Amino acid sequence: MSENSSNSPSNVYIPPKVWSWNKQSGGKFASINRPVAGATHDRALPVGKHPLQLYSLGTPNGVKVTVLLEELLELGISDADYDAWLININDGDQFGSGFVAANPNSKIPALMDHSNNPPTRVFESGAILLYLAEKFDAFIPKAPAKRAECYSWLFWNIGSAPFLGGGFGHFYAYAPEKFEYPIDRYAMEVKRQLDVLNQHLADNRYLCGDEYSIADMANMAWYGALVMGKLYDAAEFLDVASYTHVLRWMHELQQRPAVKRGQRVNRVWGVEQNQLAERHDASDFERDPTEIMQQVIARKQAQE
Repeated sequence: MSENSSNSPSNVYIPPKVWSWNKQSGGKFASINRPVAGATHDRALPVGKHPLQLYSLGTPNGVKVTVLLEELLELGISDADYDAWLININDGDQFGSGFVAANPNSKIPALMDHSNNPPTRVFESGAILLYLAEKFDAFIPKAPAKRAECYSWLFWNIGSAPFLGGGFGHFYAYAPEKFEYPIDRYAMEVKRQLDVLNQHLADNRYLCGDEYSIADMANMAWYGALVMGKLYDAAEFLDVASYTHVLRWMHELQQRPAVKRGQRVNRVWGVEQNQLAERHDASDFERDPTEIMQQVIARKQAQE
């Protein structure tokens, strides 16, 4: 048993009869986590020149959508051009009145499709992937069996990734203290999930066989990033190098130009050359990322 074990009598937690909110107990995100929904301040969402308006951050859930949009553009589908506005969850942007109207759950990403009147809102990353793939008839297999396989792996991601992010990621990287039980519990589950993917990809080039789809985009953003050492600084702890088929799959996807671009959008951390706080035109990928970030900061200051 480790020295940080939570099983000693002095550390036993007895839940109260009625839970109450302790604002100091939330770890890294204590300042923005709260047990109620709704807006905390008035702030309208900006609207750019394209019908598709994305409000997001370059987390795995945000990356799912920007990769798909860039893949659609790579196919030459000009109607998939989009504005990607930065919603910095660390600053509480997701609780602005405009964003809450787009997503009452106050989580990124959220999409507004202004090609419809009134505009169509879509929230939750899986729903946005399906909406866009169906709208543009791309990256969902046509054959019924493969289409079902695509949906299955897409929703596998939606159901499984919270154990990786909100479970393992929180207790391993963000919680105010390290506790053995939750870290062990969620590490075991994440490794089981990686093994599920690894076994499947041993016999399949992509998650739906030989056809690249939104299922790959969704899972790449979470599990691909994990095996590449880009999540929670946990690559060694989880022995990600042992999942060789997941790594092979991820390395192949990383060669796609649209994947490279999509992973940069709404990113405001890491190596500056990989950041692109907002994207409003294809030419933004060639611009100075510092200049774009300065424009974002100036706009937000003007709104305050």
